[in-house]
Amino acid sequence: MDHRSVQKRAVEYLYPPVDPFDQRVIDMGDGHSIHVEQCGNPNGVPAFVFHGGPGGGCSPAMRRYFDPAHYRIVLFDQRGCGRSRPHASVQDNTTWHLVADVERIRQALGIDSFVAFGGSWGATLALVYALTHPERVRHLVLRGVFLMTKAELDWFYGGGAGAFFPDLWQRFVSPIPPEERGDLIAAYHRRLFSGNLAEEGRHARVWAQWENALASIQSEGGFGEGPSDYSRAFARLENHYFLNGGFLESDGWILRERHRIEHIGATVVQGRYDMVCPPVSAWKLAQGWAKCQLRMVGMAGHALSEPGISEALVQATDALRAR
Repeated sequence: MDHRSVQKRAVEYLYPPVDPFDQRVIDMGDGHSIHVEQCGNPNGVPAFVFHGGPGGGCSPAMRRYFDPAHYRIVLFDQRGCGRSRPHASVQDNTTWHLVADVERIRQALGIDSFVAFGGSWGATLALVYALTHPERVRHLVLRGVFLMTKAELDWFYGGGAGAFFPDLWQRFVSPIPPEERGDLIAAYHRRLFSGNLAEEGRHARVWAQWENALASIQSEGGFGEGPSDYSRAFARLENHYFLNGGFLESDGWILRERHRIEHIGATVVQGRYDMVCPPVSAWKLAQGWAKCQLRMVGMAGHALSEPGISEALVQATDALRAR
């Protein structure tokens, strides 16, 4: 089955396209402005979409996982990416800045609490936000769980995933001299922040291609070319966050603090063959959390657009309508 057929099957599970009823830019007062859009029912149940990356930005497809007659869907581009400005900037750009941004958006929109929907890094940020403001989260819908731990980063940037894709791994490590390959995140950091735009762009494309090539179980291992502006923001922001351990207090912080949100319901959708965020993280998150339902999707990887993932996520948001 080719990639286009997979996308076509995934679309079958989604709600029809819907246009925003509100778009605005919110000035955060520190040089960053955040693009926010709302769609669906203005009087519906609020649902905030936390996109991945860091640096991935939102897309119109992310609106389609919710019944627009029931939900007030809020999407925002996190600092430095998408339509937020300044583009690809890491100045004043940490997890805690993003948590504060969500609070500012929530207050500006007059929303008391919301369903938090996020995948990959979006799941990380949704969890950190919930741990910080548990009274503001009605339910968590998470996909491709990433807990921002050293073990997860070592898996993806230390050769674990590379053992399954040795040809693609070689393409990822080849721009880095052998003596620097013991810490590829740091090695790429030096090049992504060199000040030489050509060098930054070249390495940003390779960084982004490595992750994108492994996102879908249907991937044939191609290193597709993405837009250069997208790749630069995606690579710089991811690398900045990963180099700094997500700016969390300590390794494993999310699991250690999980007790703060165990009264909140959660639905976790995880691809069984996710090579970017292996299922062990989702399993650890759900273990012992009575209100957390973990759904492992067979024959699915990491991508939001995979049919089994899309179907399970729409089922999750539909199930919340009856509550």
